[in-house]
Amino acid sequence: MSHDCSFLEDLPLDGDVSFGESARESHAADWVAQEAGMGVTPDAVVWPKSTADVSAVLEAANDREVPVTPYAAGTSLEGNAVPLFRGVSMDVTKMDAVLEVRPEDFQIDVEPGVMGDVVDETVADHGLFFPPMPSSANLSTVGGMIVNDASGQQTVKYGEVADWVLELEVVLADGTVVEAGSKAVKTSSGYNLKDVIVGSEGTLGVVTRATLELAGLPEQIKGGRAVFGTMDAAAEAVSDAVRSGVDVAKIELVDPLAAEMANDYFDTGLPEGSMIFYEFHADHGVDDEIDFFETILEAHDVTTDEVAGEDRMAEIWRARDELAFAVQQYDPDLEPRHPGDVTVPISRYPDIVRHAKDLADDHDLPLPVFGHAGDGNVHYAALVDPDDADAEARAETVYDGIVEQAIEWGGTATGEHGIGMGKRRFLELEHGAGAVEAMRALKGALDPNDVLNPGKMFPETEQEGGRVDLPDR
Repeated sequence: MSHDCSFLEDLPLDGDVSFGESARESHAADWVAQEAGMGVTPDAVVWPKSTADVSAVLEAANDREVPVTPYAAGTSLEGNAVPLFRGVSMDVTKMDAVLEVRPEDFQIDVEPGVMGDVVDETVADHGLFFPPMPSSANLSTVGGMIVNDASGQQTVKYGEVADWVLELEVVLADGTVVEAGSKAVKTSSGYNLKDVIVGSEGTLGVVTRATLELAGLPEQIKGGRAVFGTMDAAAEAVSDAVRSGVDVAKIELVDPLAAEMANDYFDTGLPEGSMIFYEFHADHGVDDEIDFFETILEAHDVTTDEVAGEDRMAEIWRARDELAFAVQQYDPDLEPRHPGDVTVPISRYPDIVRHAKDLADDHDLPLPVFGHAGDGNVHYAALVDPDDADAEARAETVYDGIVEQAIEWGGTATGEHGIGMGKRRFLELEHGAGAVEAMRALKGALDPNDVLNPGKMFPETEQEGGRVDLPDR
C-alpha cells in the first residue's frame, strides 16, 4: 500500500525530499535484500540535516500514520533498512558532522551519519581510537552500528558497540526529542533508556547524536596467523586460548573453503588448511602474552605459526577483512544465501563450527565458515544455484539447523547483524514468549501507531491500514 507523503513538501526542513524514482529505488533494500530481490520501494525519501528536521518529519508522519524507515549506509544484512510498508525512507547520511572531541575525557560527539573510520581518523592525533569498531567501518555509519549493536574483530578484548556508547539524543515516533544515558562513565539514574535504543534497529526512535567513549592506542601491536591440520584443532585452540585467559585483541577463524575463496579473489597466497588470525594489543609485555598463547597452539598440533609486527598487520589481515566480498565472487553460478552470524558460549565454539560444516556436508552444499572466534561468533553462508529450488530448500534447512542448535546451546540467532526481517521467526525461540511480549509492550508504548520501521524484529507483522505480511526469507 502506498502512502500520501506530500506533507513532506510543506515542512520547513533544512534537508531534502525526493519523490523521484531513482532516489526511491536506491532506498528499497539493504545489501542482502537487494541480492535476494526483496526490495520494497518507499513513497518518498527525506535527507534530514538536523534533529529539528527529524522531529518535524516524525511528528507529521505519526499524525498521519505513515511508516518511516530509518536508513543510513544500507549495509545491513537482515533487511533492517527495507521499507516494508513503503512510506518514508529517512536517510540520515547528511547528518555527518563530528560535533566535538574531548580527549581529556576520552569522548567524541558525532551525528549518526558519520562513517566509522572517520571517528578513528579524527581522534588518532590524540592517541585514541574507538575499540569496538566493526570490520565494515569504512562502509557503515555510527548510527547504524548503534541501532544494530554492532561488533567486530576486537570484541573479544574490548566488547561490543553497546559497551562504548555513553549518551544518545533520540527522536521518538511522535517527534519528541529525548536524551538517554550520560556523559559520565556510569550512572544508576532511572531506567537505562540508552541501552533500550541500542540494538532496537530503528523501531523505537531515530538517533541524532551519540557520545562515544574512546580508548588510548596500545603501545604494542603484534599478531600473526596459525595453520592447523583440521578444523576441529583450530576451533579447539581458540576455545582453549580464550578460556585460559589469553589477553588477545583479535582471534579469527577461517576454514579451508573460505581460505580458497580469499586466494581466488585476492591472490593472497594463504596456505591450505584451517587457520586462525590473531592480534595482541598491550602497553608492555606483549611478547610474554604471545609466548603463552603459542604454548596453547602447540597443544593443539599447530602446523605453522607466523608472528608478525605492526608493519605487516594490514597484509596479514587483508584476506580476513574482505572475505565477504570473496564469498560473493567465488563462483558466478552460485549465490550466497543467509549470511549467518550465530554466537555461542566459548566452550561450545568447536561444536557449532563442527555442526555447521556437518550440516552443509549432509545437504551437499558448499558453506564457508569464518568469524570472530574469540567471542564465539560464527559467520557462514551456503552457496546455491539460484535456479535450483531444491538447493534453495536445502540451504534453508542448513541455515535453520545452525541457528536452532546455537540457541539450544545457550547462544543467539544473531551476534551482530540484528533480527530485521530475516530472523524474526527465531525471536521467541531464543527469548521465550513472555520476553517477546514485553518487547512488544515497549514498542507499543513508544510507538503506538507503529510508524517506526514496522515489520521488523517481531515474529508477526501487523495487518492494519492496508499492511500485509511479507514472508521471512
